[in-house]
Amino acid sequence: MTALALRMVDADLLKLRKKRGTLIWVLVLALAPVLILYVVKALQHSSTPLRHGPAGGTPGMIDGLRLLCLFFGPLAAVLIGVEAGTGDASAGVWRDLVVTGRSRVALFASRIPAALALCWTVMLVGYGLILLGTYLFADGLPMPDAALIVNGLLFTLMATGVVCAVAVGFASLTTSKPASVTALIGWQLVASPLLANIGSLGSARDALLSQAVVHFSPVRVGDRGADVTMAQGTALLVLAAWLLVFAGLGAWRTRTMDA
Repeated sequence: MTALALRMVDADLLKLRKKRGTLIWVLVLALAPVLILYVVKALQHSSTPLRHGPAGGTPGMIDGLRLLCLFFGPLAAVLIGVEAGTGDASAGVWRDLVVTGRSRVALFASRIPAALALCWTVMLVGYGLILLGTYLFADGLPMPDAALIVNGLLFTLMATGVVCAVAVGFASLTTSKPASVTALIGWQLVASPLLANIGSLGSARDALLSQAVVHFSPVRVGDRGADVTMAQGTALLVLAAWLLVFAGLGAWRTRTMDA
């Protein structure tokens, strides 16, 4: 049974890797902004060092983490999750998979680890670029300690992994790639931060996925709703609720969808 599950995950991962257009955009969104950040800051420092500080060190790492974990990393995670959730239907192979007799729920379940494997691979490369910029362009600035490096890595994987898994469930529910991408990006990166900064909503803001993610950030997140505070148990409960609800909806839709 385990061997079959692994083969199904490998098959879904192969499908994602073959989506060259999506993969290229994922790499561009996740890696290009980090490269641009350090290159531009390094050029500014080299031309006017009195006005612009070094690009690396602890301040540079904090900037890189914000960029990767809260802005462009989630964009890439959404693209991967949506592709995993809608790939079979959009490619017209859903009927072929159903007639094999495999469990529809198992067909859905294999999409999540496959999407996470690709998402985390890209994010590890992105985090590697952050560390490279941090040390290469430090120029005498204080360096991050081991705790920040480890916590930054864990936060990178968590922040993008949760969004990716939710995207798989949501896309499997809608079965529409354009609608899923638009809705998820609009909600997670536009609507959620705006709602988080509306103080009159009070504790209702705790239910926002973005705020549960931000709670675990090892660095200050600026205007991303940093004024929303919640207990760690609440943040974990919110994350679990989002994952379970959308995984459940995605599995239900996959189980009941016409072949």
